[in-house]
Amino acid sequence: MPKSSATRLATFVERLLGTRLPLAVRTWDGERVGPDGPAVVLKNRRALRWLLYSPGELGLARAYVSGDLDVEGDLTEGFRRIWALTRSGELGRVKLAPRDWAEAVSLAARLGVAGLPPKPPAEEARLTGVLHSLRRDRSAISHHYDLSNAFYQLLMDESMAYSSGYWTSDEPGYTLAQAQHDKLEMICQKLGLRPGMRLLDVGCGWGSLLVHAAKHHGVTAVGVSLSAEQVQHVKARLAQHDLTDRVEVRQQDYRELADEPFDAVASIEMGEHVGEANYPEYTRILFRMLKPTGRLLLQQMSRGAVAPGGGAFIERYIAPDMTMRPLSRTLGHVEKAGFEIRDVHAMREHYAPTVRAWLDTLEENWDQAVALIGEAGARVWRLYLVGGALAFEENRMGVDQILAVRSSADGDSGLPATREWL
Repeated sequence: MPKSSATRLATFVERLLGTRLPLAVRTWDGERVGPDGPAVVLKNRRALRWLLYSPGELGLARAYVSGDLDVEGDLTEGFRRIWALTRSGELGRVKLAPRDWAEAVSLAARLGVAGLPPKPPAEEARLTGVLHSLRRDRSAISHHYDLSNAFYQLLMDESMAYSSGYWTSDEPGYTLAQAQHDKLEMICQKLGLRPGMRLLDVGCGWGSLLVHAAKHHGVTAVGVSLSAEQVQHVKARLAQHDLTDRVEVRQQDYRELADEPFDAVASIEMGEHVGEANYPEYTRILFRMLKPTGRLLLQQMSRGAVAPGGGAFIERYIAPDMTMRPLSRTLGHVEKAGFEIRDVHAMREHYAPTVRAWLDTLEENWDQAVALIGEAGARVWRLYLVGGALAFEENRMGVDQILAVRSSADGDSGLPATREWL
């Protein structure tokens, strides 16, 4: 009896891996092979063509986003099994020899997969120009943040905070909105904000910190963002909260800042977009924008090595040109710019529940999300949020708040001897 398509594929992949499949496989003819639990569903032959031309993460992402590949069962559990195989070192040892390539081509022919490479989904970023030039950075930011204000309003809580929350309670009624409020309040306390102070928010997003600091701490503020959609949304929020006389928002690059120094500066999960080569300039500008004894609060993601993006999927679909680095490397940049580092607060365990709250909202409002950004766009976000939550849970990524100060010439930091925040 001839082998089914699923059996042929499973046999080939298991020989390459040197171990059993972590997930089941179901092919277009309905045959399923592999362990119990989640199954990769190849809905048609084109699903394999993506992998033939783009082996690995990128091909899988393209097949999933296009709808040619799906996952039957718990997608999070599927990701968890794949990462367990990665940690074991099995995937890292896979090297396709000429014999393997020949077998792959032969198998593709037998399964009717051979053909021209499919055109990548329209949701992929296609940037041009010099890396981290002003024009290219605007394009990179626009790709992700100008997607749809209505979609982000659907996904996030009322504060529109698109960064890790700070979960101060495990009570059932405690929500993402409260975690974001507690994060924003903690930032304001760490910065020592008081009425009449001037705050600069570099990469202000949809204005969550600007609105919170102005309403609850009486500051005047300036926020800058490269996203036209974000700036439009923040202006509407400021008018709604009667804050237009105290808060200004601009579509502006951090390299274009030329204001008088501020009493406090914040940059919340924006430094990942700066790039390794430009990060020293970024920290020097943050230093220049502060008065002596002024405080800087950075909230930033980290990983174990300086590397662009967060993998092929993130680089193509979510945050092109993003760079993360070890925390120690970021601290070195901050110190070299002239800052005195006063506090480092690891918040990795807070990001997993934040991302899972966004994922729950996406799944609960799936039809509405599809109406706003299309089926392929919604599938991009499902992959992004499932993978992101696991990355923080499994310590493959971290996030930290760094409090630094521009001490005065005589060494005065202006900080109290004890912590004032939670």
